[in-house]
Amino acid sequence: MSDDRAFWLAWSKIPGVGAVLQKRIHTEFGSLKTAWTAAPEELETVEGIGQQSAIAICQHRNKLNIDRILKDHESQNFLTPADSDYPQLLAEIPDPPPVLYYRGQVELIRELDRQCGIAIVGTREPSDYGRRWTRKLSTTLAQHGFIVLSGLADGIDAEAHRSCLDVGGKTIAVLGTGVDLVYPAKNRRLYEQLLGTGLALSEYPAGTQPDRTHFPRRNRIVAGLSRAVLVIEGSIKSGALITANMANEYGRDIYALPGSLDNPRSAACLSLISRGAQIILGEAELMEHLGTIPKLDQAKQISLPLIDLAPDLAQVLETISAIAQQSNYPSASFDSIVQTTEMPTATVSSSLLQLELLGLITQVPGMRYQIQEVTLQ
Repeated sequence: MSDDRAFWLAWSKIPGVGAVLQKRIHTEFGSLKTAWTAAPEELETVEGIGQQSAIAICQHRNKLNIDRILKDHESQNFLTPADSDYPQLLAEIPDPPPVLYYRGQVELIRELDRQCGIAIVGTREPSDYGRRWTRKLSTTLAQHGFIVLSGLADGIDAEAHRSCLDVGGKTIAVLGTGVDLVYPAKNRRLYEQLLGTGLALSEYPAGTQPDRTHFPRRNRIVAGLSRAVLVIEGSIKSGALITANMANEYGRDIYALPGSLDNPRSAACLSLISRGAQIILGEAELMEHLGTIPKLDQAKQISLPLIDLAPDLAQVLETISAIAQQSNYPSASFDSIVQTTEMPTATVSSSLLQLELLGLITQVPGMRYQIQEVTLQ
């Protein structure tokens, strides 16, 4: 186990250091191992850490034993951002889980590079219409090689997982408990079936019981792992709408199943449609739309256009290519470009705009940029 991996785990045990703060600490110090020995005044340079917080963090940190923490996790399978298998799309959201526990077929995470993950979410108490369309869409997605993601809850979630498995598809469940528990308990048989060919993920360690605060947190992981989110049914205050809103913030495509104005379960979808979500009008049309999403492993096929560019433009273009090659993703995030080039934010923004106008790059959802597959003589 690498030092970085061990320290991602250790930092997650400090009260008050959540996912957002841990990512900021890593960015500020370059590694969590370096930050582990930082003095309080050094920790105060991190946005969100004041004097009292820095002192409290150091006090808690000094009580922790890295070797003991690792020993306690010997029997648990987990990934951290230090692992090459940690999902890159998830790593780039504002608050990626520092530790991602798993059961089942972990190679499905790598397959997300080649087979897009599509989330299906909705109410725990769907109508017959909602169940029927969940079965149709999940079955079609599985048959077209997509990986179906959901949260193993009652209703739409369970229907999505089950329908995918019934046709031999691959599915990932993101839990609001430890991966050793099943909630609700009546989904145990479905869970055991899922583990045979699918994958269960959670940011909570083994033994963690369900808590109402866990499920909104779980939803961001569903959104972060997905390339698109399909909302089937849900009330205006539903978790499905929370997932869709998060996915929209991450630059994912949102699709909503239209429903009746008289049906409260349709409120979430109608709200999303009114705000610009794409309407699900049938399986064939949906597959046509989803088929335009580039596979993440296409990054390996990127080649730079042959053209003389100003130094700033050339550096930004080469950086996008390098990041994509290293991560096996076809695009690079704005933040990663700024961090790699060490250029001022304004300069990077200007360079990206000029490269877009030249037709050399294109912006994709999530403030990401990828090189156009063109050859200029």
